Amino acid sequence: MIIIRMMGGLGNQMFQYALYLQLKALGKEVKIDDVYGFRDDEQRDPVLEDMYGITYDKATDAEVVDITDSYLDIFSRIRRKLFGRKTKEYEELTGIFDPKVFELEDAYLNGYFQSEKYFPDKQVIEQLRREFAFKPEEVFTSAESWELYRQIRETKSVSIHVRRGDYLLPGAIETYGGICDTDYYKRAIDLMVSKHPDAIFYVFTSDKEWCEENVSGKKFRIVDTGEENEDAADMLLMSLCKHHILANSSYSWWSAWMNDSPEKMVIVPKKWLNNKAMDDIYTARMTRI
Repeated sequence: MIIIRMMGGLGNQMFQYALYLQLKALGKEVKIDDVYGFRDDEQRDPVLEDMYGITYDKATDAEVVDITDSYLDIFSRIRRKLFGRKTKEYEELTGIFDPKVFELEDAYLNGYFQSEKYFPDKQVIEQLRREFAFKPEEVFTSAESWELYRQIRETKSVSIHVRRGDYLLPGAIETYGGICDTDYYKRAIDLMVSKHPDAIFYVFTSDKEWCEENVSGKKFRIVDTGEENEDAADMLLMSLCKHHILANSSYSWWSAWMNDSPEKMVIVPKKWLNNKAMDDIYTARMTRI
């Protein structure tokens, strides 16, 4: 059996679920552990079922304990102290695609697996596009959302995702901070305008004050739908934009991925993280600056 440890926010869980589907397509027995990865994370919960209605095979507590050799009885503790843990855990150390993941038969996968290379199967891709697609009538409840929906569809719309908030906290800023700064957004906007002079920019962010000072102007609209399910509404609206300027965020990544237009332009930061190589998070459709 292979068990995937689910953890992180919405975008990360989408990557882990994509790997789950790919491994099942390869004929593996696969389950998801959606408990242990959230026990010490007060800000996040497993959300795919509530967000998309997605269900998956869930690993039992006994199965996780067995595959990670986490038995708490006194004999197991003594054995581990004498001979070491017999865990079958595979820990992802970098953001580089590892094809060995597809060869494993018995493993506890601990990582984010943020690459399109982890779900190359055409049928898996088609299933993901179906399951991750929101219907406007199921997400929008406000007149503001429907007006944004109309504008985005009728204009040369470009989504700009600005992720700050949790990225600025101790423990996160060392990994994510200083990459998508003011200079990045200025250069990305200039490049987008040079290719698409009629572009209208829709800014998606939780830090509206920063964006009003740094990413604003006549052709800019800071999005505020007022929806209770803001993550779903924003992801749908972002995916409907013709082109995209991403933050170094998996939520950004999926919003652009869901736009399957062959004409789309996707601008991304040249470096994704400060402390880990992430070469394979980039797709052939992306322009790195």
